[in-house]
Amino acid sequence: MNQLVRFDTNALNRALVGFDTLFNDFEHRLAGQIKDNYPPYNILKHNENSDELEIAVTGFTADEVTVEIDQNQLIVKGKRTASEDTLEPEYLHRGLSTRGFERTWTLAEHMEVGQGAIKNGILKIELKRVVPEALKPRQLKIKAE
Repeated sequence: MNQLVRFDTNALNRALVGFDTLFNDFEHRLAGQIKDNYPPYNILKHNENSDELEIAVTGFTADEVTVEIDQNQLIVKGKRTASEDTLEPEYLHRGLSTRGFERTWTLAEHMEVGQGAIKNGILKIELKRVVPEALKPRQLKIKAE
């Protein structure tokens, strides 16, 4: 039986000064992900510094999907536009959802969002980790005297 147990962050807040917003953000994000799982998505890891986000956007055109980057948030929105020249058919069964959506992912430090493309109903977004030279490990040269 899988049950989500509420984790008491107050004890950690007393021990880790300044991390309270991190725990609150984590709790908020986790609660948001559990209640809404639409649209489904995959995260692929190509190598140490390259990932890809695949989002099922079947029924949406490229004009109806927007991708925004706001600070460390990647926000993908889909909103269907009603076309006036076509009649909505009568569905006997409708298993493909075309409702609007907004999905947010928090990006780690030094993550850059690359190109996005829709092919076969899947939106693919490139994600790359680009660590500045100043933060990369380096070796000191030791002089012998």
